[in-house]
Amino acid sequence: MPVEDVLNRGRQGGLIRRLSGVDLVGIGIGIIIGTGVFTLAGIEAKDHAGPAVVLSFVIGGVVAALAAVCYAELTSAVPTAGSAYTYAYATIGEVFAWIIGWDLLLEFALGAAVVSRSWSGYVSNLLGLPPEYFGEDATVNVGAMLIIAVLTVVAVAGIRESAWVTNALVVVKVSVCVLVVVAGLFFVRGANLVPFVPPAQPAEEGASLLEQPLVQALLGMDQSVYGFGGVLTAAAIVFFAYTGFEALANLGEETKRPRRDLPIGLLGSLAICTVLYVAVALVLSAMVPYQQIDEGAPLAAAFQSVGVPWVAGLISLGAVTGLTSVMMVELVTIGRIGFAMSRDGLLPRKLSQVHPRWGTPHRMTIGGALVIMLLAGFVPISELADMVSIGALSGFVIVTLAVPVLRRRRPDLERPFRVPFSPWLPILAAVACLYLMSNLDVITWLRFGAWLVLGMAIYLLYGRRHSGLATAARK
Repeated sequence: MPVEDVLNRGRQGGLIRRLSGVDLVGIGIGIIIGTGVFTLAGIEAKDHAGPAVVLSFVIGGVVAALAAVCYAELTSAVPTAGSAYTYAYATIGEVFAWIIGWDLLLEFALGAAVVSRSWSGYVSNLLGLPPEYFGEDATVNVGAMLIIAVLTVVAVAGIRESAWVTNALVVVKVSVCVLVVVAGLFFVRGANLVPFVPPAQPAEEGASLLEQPLVQALLGMDQSVYGFGGVLTAAAIVFFAYTGFEALANLGEETKRPRRDLPIGLLGSLAICTVLYVAVALVLSAMVPYQQIDEGAPLAAAFQSVGVPWVAGLISLGAVTGLTSVMMVELVTIGRIGFAMSRDGLLPRKLSQVHPRWGTPHRMTIGGALVIMLLAGFVPISELADMVSIGALSGFVIVTLAVPVLRRRRPDLERPFRVPFSPWLPILAAVACLYLMSNLDVITWLRFGAWLVLGMAIYLLYGRRHSGLATAARK
């Protein structure tokens, strides 16, 4: 699809431009800070990296930053809904666009379902709600379904209203993260950071080949934890904590000055979150020996262990608000990705209709929310959290490679923001994303392959026949 057609669709799509650069930074922080800082830091320190989980967050942040720079160039040049899906459509064709759009729907739908179940558990613990309806042990997780339903109403009511809710939640959870760092400094012990990178050791007996990182399986290596290999494995998993910033690229048609504000939103929110992640991970590792970190609520348990329960209570409050804002932005993002795919005919075109009053793709948002509610209510999907990382990383590979491809095909296109050292930096970003993907376990790759097969079946049976390109060819 010519780039001019993509831009024209963005100008005529019917979405209302209401967002500023500050709104975008708030939305970015809203979706990035969540499960990663409140849970994954402790789990990965205990299971794979020890205190060097700090390095894992740094590595994940660097890879995310490389991808974000590529996103910034594409969003400034092609400010439209659809994110990586639209960039792929404009540069390397419909089939690749479908694959990446399908991956993004997986990433955000599964991510919202996982987070909603976590939210339900935190609320149950905070308010003493019945575990038969809230939390992982519930037969039907009513709490997870209810929060998705409530946030869907806000997402459908309008993007500006969604931004207000998200920004309010961001203020609370960023304040809690700062409190964790400041209060935790009074309880750090240097001895807990030694050794910073624990020596590598064999994984526990009985570990399945399917649970082994792909790169170890392919090289015939014995499965191990800790050491630098453990740091890389943890980096691939905590990358989940950075996923979501790409959601901002879906808001190009709702941003007042997208060519300026989208790069600000992408890079600004990622920079703030990376600093907070590294600081929180360092304080946590210095407060508690990594072998003793609680995997259920690591931060809250750390402060309880040093006799400061009121901070633990505030952390639980921050977790609830943090997870709420993540779900809010994921619902908004699913609506925009589906809107773009439907507008191109790859999904039923009725899904791209915009609500006459609220100016939002309400049908796609509600449809996606219903699927998420079913997953969140009936399927214990915590073991599928790695799927969010692999979906995001595969999307980043496409985006990073789209930068040099679009420069070669359209050197005349205005680019208010340009990636330095192209094509070498985008290629480096793509290789880094692929390497992190290789550190995810074998079962994650098998599930990802099954999702791609299902997606290609839908494309061949429906999308290819009804797409805009197919319609134009028949005329």
